[in-house]
Amino acid sequence: MTLDTVSLGRTGTKVSEVAFGTWRFGREDDTGAVEVGPERAHRLLDAYADAGGTFIDTADMYGGGRAEEYVGDWLADRDREEFVVASKIYWPTREDPNGSGLNRKHLRRSIDEMLDRLGTDYVDVLYTHRWDDDTPVREFMRTLDEFVRDGRVNYLGTSTFEPNAWKVVKANEIADRRGYEPFTLAQPRYNVVNREIEGNYLEMCADYDIGVVPWSPLAGGFLTGKYSRGEEPPADSRAASDQQFVDSYLTAENFDALEAVESVAADVDASPGQVALAWLLHHDQVTAPIVGARTVSQLREDLAAAEVSLTADQFERLLEAKAE
Repeated sequence: MTLDTVSLGRTGTKVSEVAFGTWRFGREDDTGAVEVGPERAHRLLDAYADAGGTFIDTADMYGGGRAEEYVGDWLADRDREEFVVASKIYWPTREDPNGSGLNRKHLRRSIDEMLDRLGTDYVDVLYTHRWDDDTPVREFMRTLDEFVRDGRVNYLGTSTFEPNAWKVVKANEIADRRGYEPFTLAQPRYNVVNREIEGNYLEMCADYDIGVVPWSPLAGGFLTGKYSRGEEPPADSRAASDQQFVDSYLTAENFDALEAVESVAADVDASPGQVALAWLLHHDQVTAPIVGARTVSQLREDLAAAEVSLTADQFERLLEAKAE
């Protein structure tokens, strides 16, 4: 299969319809073992590129910087211009009072360190990984604008866990008044069961023509169908050791939504996870969902969602399965 190409939000840049997320790269588990090391990371990136994937998502804090290093080492053997690389900035990268956040000192130091790890002189998209209420918006928007003007960044985006539409509006209004580069992309959590952005946030994105690049499209694995109502979670699953995940996802309301996904999956002869991804791919406001995988086989199964066709009725069934 070959992934289709879509516009990166309102920009003129084109990307593959599914982005590949690298948050597992270099990440250590409770035993200190690395979940996805460099060799496996490169096999995953190879498989993604072989499927026509061009949109790679990472962050300066993934694996303590190792994720960016893995991506950079892989890109060294590829044509950099064939790929759209997005990274994120905010979290601590050093232990000092200015070692995190969106203050100018941290941003200026971190962008250079990021580019060094990636082995490139620019990133296509730079996201603010979280919001910084301690730094004036005009300060970080001006600093981010400098990165665009000097060629180290092409586009700006904002990634968030708590979708506060008014904060993005404030930032873009300040950017408009002062002639700064605005946020043209947003990276919120969005999937069939996590619907917090519906309403004000999605309406804001539509009104300001901001592309939506959702993370956690499979709700941390809940939408893959590995969990069943009233049954103990599999021993090797996240729910077996993460009570917060259990409390957040293994609820009666979410199982109702999962059963709707499984029903559509049976209709179209696909896996529940593929249908959950296909729902986002059919969503008018979604630019490209971000998938992550531990193995090449998992990645290929996820990417096959691009071949799943949903009718308007099936899309609406999932839309109505859990509406905020």
